[in-house]
Amino acid sequence: MAHPIRVGVGGWNFEPWDETFYPPGLSKAKQLNYMSRKMTAIEVNATYYSSFKPETFAKWAEASPDGFVFSLKAHRFSTVRKTKEDMKKSVDLFLGQGITRLKEKLGPINWQFPGTRKFDAEYFNAFLSVLPKEKDKQSLRHALEVRGLGFDVPEFYDLLTKHGATVVYAEDDEFPKLRHQGSSFAVARLMQSQSDETGGYPAAEIGRFAKLVTGWSKKQDVFAFFISGAKERNPAAAMALQERLGIAPPAGEADATTGKVKAPVKKAAAKKAPAKKK
Repeated sequence: MAHPIRVGVGGWNFEPWDETFYPPGLSKAKQLNYMSRKMTAIEVNATYYSSFKPETFAKWAEASPDGFVFSLKAHRFSTVRKTKEDMKKSVDLFLGQGITRLKEKLGPINWQFPGTRKFDAEYFNAFLSVLPKEKDKQSLRHALEVRGLGFDVPEFYDLLTKHGATVVYAEDDEFPKLRHQGSSFAVARLMQSQSDETGGYPAAEIGRFAKLVTGWSKKQDVFAFFISGAKERNPAAAMALQERLGIAPPAGEADATTGKVKAPVKKAAAKKAPAKKK
């Protein structure tokens, strides 16, 4: 039996989406409610830069439907520590801010390392060893996003398997494309959407992604996020992939502005320059 595949984008507040994705007149306060009913997951980038209160995570959980998942990016300071003691302090600080208030909607945690960090077995064994497998009796899933050199070696994958973690697969020519099969889940960040493609990617590319994640889902839960690139196109890309996979929400879903059922509104999309990669 295939494992679940969840598809989404990064965040839910992005001004160009007011023109390319959200219904006219939808308030900022209702954007999460709307997006979480069009996709099956969201990667939260804001947690990479700031801390939040437990009540905020609880509010996100309440605003989204059953089965929806939030993948959180760990705070940027947590992946630049040099000693195991400092690693643990930063990891505990991030995990202790109340993220478990998301309850069953808490998805993978993305620990993104700077591109200057090269593979060092001792360093990464120390880091992985301070990542707890649960918090507040809730299971945690950890994904390391690495952008440096030397990671595509058996020693790195063995460490991930040993500690029950995985590595993020980054679909971008600037970063290594690393694939770990020894985990119960897989995380992909698809980062090359194009402004001149209404759906973010050509249909053939969406088909390639569908084939890729379907293959992974034979043995792993899968989380695929359209990130960066032409960010204004990413919701369209996510919905196109869901449709190709047969998991897109039905047309005529209740509109978040009124609660009434209405057909999807097609809007012309403005072109934007590629966003800075996150």
